Parts: sequence; structure tokens; C-alpha cells
Amino acid sequence: MDDQEAAAPPLQWRDNRDFNLFLLVQTFSTAGNTFTMVAIPLLVLHATGSVVQMGLVTGAGAVANILAGIFAGVIVDRFDRRRLLIVCDVARGVIYASIPVAWLFATPIWLLYVVVPLGGALAMLFQVTYVAILPRLVDAEQLTQANGRLSASYATAGIAGPIIAGILSARYGPATAIGVDAATFLAAAVGIFFVRFRSPAPTEAPAEAVPFWRNLLVGARFLWRHPVLRSLTALLTLLIFIHLGLIDLIIYYLKTDLGQPDSTIGYVLAVTGLGTIAGSLLVARVRRRFGFGLTWVAATMLCGAGIAGLGFAASVPAVALLSVVTFGFSTIAGICSMTLRQQVTPNALLGRVTAAYWTIHSTLGPVGAAVLTAAAAGFGVNTVLVVAGIAYMLIAAAGMLTPIRQRRPELLPVTG
Repeated sequence: MDDQEAAAPPLQWRDNRDFNLFLLVQTFSTAGNTFTMVAIPLLVLHATGSVVQMGLVTGAGAVANILAGIFAGVIVDRFDRRRLLIVCDVARGVIYASIPVAWLFATPIWLLYVVVPLGGALAMLFQVTYVAILPRLVDAEQLTQANGRLSASYATAGIAGPIIAGILSARYGPATAIGVDAATFLAAAVGIFFVRFRSPAPTEAPAEAVPFWRNLLVGARFLWRHPVLRSLTALLTLLIFIHLGLIDLIIYYLKTDLGQPDSTIGYVLAVTGLGTIAGSLLVARVRRRFGFGLTWVAATMLCGAGIAGLGFAASVPAVALLSVVTFGFSTIAGICSMTLRQQVTPNALLGRVTAAYWTIHSTLGPVGAAVLTAAAAGFGVNTVLVVAGIAYMLIAAAGMLTPIRQRRPELLPVTG
């Protein structure tokens, strides 16, 4: 084990009031946000009965997410990040509240094709801001622990969220669950007012004073110059093709093939949070023990094994168990890659690098969501899951042929 890794100071609960408050506020918002994760697909399925429509709505949100990523990094690096978090939460609260209001009078599916993309764009801006501002709450050596703790707390909140969303959807309709999510966004915006973020280090250079359009390429250039980030971006571009539509496939399989009610779907998606919690709590220890490369590749391959296994699941408990495995190992890989970006990117560039990373590797996501759900309608969910899982494992294994295999890639120089 590397001595410097072993000497990383632990993140103490009692010593960081602002990190703890930030964690509490965002956990509350996440609990509500899981309502929409369950309710939007159910709203589409109830109104249309079409898995293809579910995939199109998901894909529309992902397209907006990608387009927003082109500009999000520049915005995050140029404006006050705390205010951006508040604006994003308030805006999402307002637009999601429009769905339950509209559903009081009709079932305008077209509204989902407006709200979901807008929500996706705001989610991208929020996520880039959140990643860029976290280093101003904890020390650099504590980032893996902080990301793991945030992820675990979010997953804990996510256990109750889908259960309640499933119950509300079964009893009052999915639109009601979306209304609850809107309220949590507004509450989270209030909470951010009370979080005090550190000022950037005085030695850090400010964002470059260059034309706006050139700033759009700054993040991409940094990714290209770092050998590990370059390889991660390439592989994740392929992986997201499979991963984006996974929740839709699980919901459709439970609802149609296994004939389960909305409440059971909520329970299954809630149980997946156990895997996320386990992965979040273990990631710092696993990365210290095995290093970045082996941890990322092995976790991603095991995630693919879980996806393939879902294709053989013939009961609700089997689907739940394999979902725990899939999302648990996905969490470990995701936290590793996010922490690496935070460790190697200067603060003044972190917004643009994060936005470029997510924008580039998300490009195939909308296509994948549409293709996989259409394939599920034509060939059956089981076949699609098995093929997708095998492809996922092969892509992950290719990581050992790239600089990703490095134990401590945060120490590698940026080339070029």
C-alpha cells in the first residue's frame, strides 16, 4: 500500500459542519428525486403502454443533458457556484411542479417531452457545479471519502424514495410522486443558503479570459492531454450506450413480463440502494488496497455481469438481488472516476473539464436508451439484458490495455 495513500486524514463528522449540512440538504433532495426516477417511466407506461415511449422520453432528457454540457462548464467556471446550485434547484422545483398541475386536467404526454429535457439540462448544470464545488468543502486527500459518503447517504435516502413513490403511484398516480419531488428541490435550495464554502486557493489561476466559444474546448483538451481521463472518456462513451436505459428495462420487465404492480417496482428500485450504499462505503478502502486501475476495471466488469444476470432472473427477488450487484459495482467505478477528475484538475478548470467529460461520454446514451428499449420490445428484455451485459464486460476489460490500469493515475503528468 502506498504510504501517502495510507496517511490520508479521515473525514471526521464533527469537524466539518458545512460538508455535513451540504450532505443533509442534498440527501433530502435526492430522496425526492428518486420519486421522479420511478414516476416518470410509470407515467409514460400508464398513459401509452409503450416501452418505446419510455425510452424516447429518457432519451430526450439525455439529449438535453448532453447539449447543456456544452455550456455548463463555462458557466460553472465563470459564475458563483453556490448561487448556481440554488438556481438549479429552484428551477427544477418549478418545472416538475407543472406535471401534477397539468395532470389534474388531462394527460398531456407532450409536456413530458418539455419538462424532462429541461430537467435534464438543469441536472447537468447542477451536477457539474456540485462536482466543481466539493473540493471547497473538504481537503484533497479526503475527496474519495467525501464522494463515497455523499453517495452512500444519497443511496440511503433513495431506499425510502422509490418505496414511497411506488406506493403513491399505485394509490394516487405517478403525477403525485413527481409533485413531491418538486417540493424537495425547493427545500434543498433553501438549505444551500446556509452552507459556507471555502474560497478558492489564492495560488489557483482564474478562468482564462478567452472568447466564449474557445472555452467550450478547454475541458476537452485537458481530458485529451491526461492519458487516463482520455481512456476513461472513450470507454465510458461505449458503456453509457448500455447503462442509460437500464432502469427503463428493469421497470418494463417487472411490470410486463413479471406482472408486478407499481408498489413492487418501487420496492425493487429501493433495494438497489443497498448496493449503492455498500459500494460507496467500500470504495475508499478498496481503492487504497488495490489501486485505481484494478478497482475501476473489476468493478465495471462485475457491473456488466450483473446486467447479464438480470436476463436470467425469473423472479422479483432475483431481479432485486442482481440490481443490487449491478448498481453497487457501478457506484464503485463511478466514484473512482469522479474523484480522479477532482484530484488532477485545477479548480479554475474543474467545471469545464467535468462538463466536457460528461458531455462527451454521454453522446451515445440517448441512442442506447432508444435502441435497447426498442430491441426489448422486439426480441424480449431477457435477450437484450444478456447481450448488453456481455458487451459491458468486454468494454470494461479493455481498460487493462490502456493507462487506466495505473495504480495511482493522479500522479501522472498531463501531456502536451
